Amino acid sequence: MAIPINPLSAEFSVAPQLAPEDMRAVAEAGYKSVIINRPDFEGGADQPASADVMAAAREAGLQVEYQPVVSGAMTQQDVERFSQLLETLPAPVLAYCRSGTRCTHLYQAAKELNK
Repeated sequence: MAIPINPLSAEFSVAPQLAPEDMRAVAEAGYKSVIINRPDFEGGADQPASADVMAAAREAGLQVEYQPVVSGAMTQQDVERFSQLLETLPAPVLAYCRSGTRCTHLYQAAKELNK
């Protein structure tokens, strides 16, 4: 798989920006769910729209959630919602944003929240 996936646990991984055409490979890699943490058009008009990625994800048999989080402005509400998604979505889960860092920070904050 050419997608640069960074596993953070057996149940959760992060990746940089993904596109609709990546969703089949995500499913084939064994992921059951995708969380999109990058707001639409944060990177300009060339960024794949979440609606297009979500449609491709569902077509590939994945569950998908769009939870846009502004880079550098993560809130407690963002962390709580992310934690809920991790608890309810089928694992393993792959989350993506621009680089994967925002998803990593959300994951770490959610783990702290649930200690």
